[in-house]
Amino acid sequence: MANNFRIMVHRNSESLHLKLTGDFDGTSAYELIEAMKRNCNGSSRVFIHTNCLKNVYPFGRNIFLNNLSEVKRQVAFIVFTGEKASKLAPEDTTGPWGNNSVSIH
Repeated sequence: MANNFRIMVHRNSESLHLKLTGDFDGTSAYELIEAMKRNCNGSSRVFIHTNCLKNVYPFGRNIFLNNLSEVKRQVAFIVFTGEKASKLAPEDTTGPWGNNSVSIH
């Protein structure tokens, strides 16, 4: 994991909020997937906040996207927010995750 990567977890009603900070690399991608799997029970929406990310490395993004379907079975909707949202989210938001189940804000 990048030395400066952190995930802050916050839950409210049916939503899980994950605030990412630092650099997002391959190990960070696995850490994010595991954090989502551990914390998404009972959540219908997961918000991934990217404003505090410094860098999103292509290898990290690829690992994250290749493993996202594991989490997508557990939640109905994933929302990517912030300045780096488009660098982390899938390009095709209707792809294997279902119709409009992933959005970028």
